[in-house]
Amino acid sequence: MAGRRFRTVLLVLGYLVYLLMGAAVFQALEQQYEQEIKRKTDRLKQLFLKNFTCLSDEAVETFVEMVNEAVRSGVNLLETNKTTLSNWDFSTSFFFVGSVVTTIGYGHLAPRTAGGQMFCVVFATFGIPLNLIFLNHMGKILSSWTERLGKRLYSRGMDKKRVKFLTIVFFLVVGILLFLALPPLLFCAIEHWSYREGVYYAFITLSTIGFGDYVVGLKAQKSYYRALVAVWILFGMAWLALLFNLLTTFYKDTEKKISKVHQKRKAAKANKSSTDGSELSKATSEDFGINMATDDGTLQDDILCLKEDLPEAETCS
Repeated sequence: MAGRRFRTVLLVLGYLVYLLMGAAVFQALEQQYEQEIKRKTDRLKQLFLKNFTCLSDEAVETFVEMVNEAVRSGVNLLETNKTTLSNWDFSTSFFFVGSVVTTIGYGHLAPRTAGGQMFCVVFATFGIPLNLIFLNHMGKILSSWTERLGKRLYSRGMDKKRVKFLTIVFFLVVGILLFLALPPLLFCAIEHWSYREGVYYAFITLSTIGFGDYVVGLKAQKSYYRALVAVWILFGMAWLALLFNLLTTFYKDTEKKISKVHQKRKAAKANKSSTDGSELSKATSEDFGINMATDDGTLQDDILCLKEDLPEAETCS
């Protein structure tokens, strides 16, 4: 019971410390930039009102609200007069339903009609469990591939520890190449992102965080591009789920080791205290035995002296 309580406290403290550390880092990195953007936007607004004195502050606010609503609806106002793809053509819709069942939820595109919203609820209710089953099955397939590789290496005379290490390294390297390292090169070519932004988008998407600050296909003219990305997301999520399982197993093993060390230290302290107590009891018993022996000897001497002093008893005839 004490060991379980210790693990629970350790896990809660570690989790809270990790979240607090992340919050502090993001605050340090992003808050100052946000304030600069706000000041810049306010200066542009004031400059706009000075150049166009016929406009009131309320009119500008109304226009900005309309722009924000259009952006939330997925409409790019800079390309409204150009021939662009619809946000709800088949390939884009396929990409959208993929983000629904995988719970990524970029937030840049959402159904606005009553029918679309209700259908999204029903579709997600059955689609999310189906997606979990699919990811579980794909994870088993990927795991079976690594097991086959491990069996082949083991059949060639390698020891189990080395085989386990090599299979994990193979799993990590191949997964990183296929799902995190190579796809950003395609994003750089089509989306005109930097490689860093491509890696960032890949991980945020496959981990289902889905901030929505980077979304593929907004400027691409190829209809099959988003559908191809949706397939990449499904297989990449299966790989990343297995990776997270490995990390979870590693954390659990570390927790068990820490708990064992704690229990050993506790047992060592208990043994030490019991040993000290037994030694003290033994010493007390020995002292008590010596005193008793001394007292018995003195008593015997007194009896002998008494016998010598008494006259010999007469024998009854």
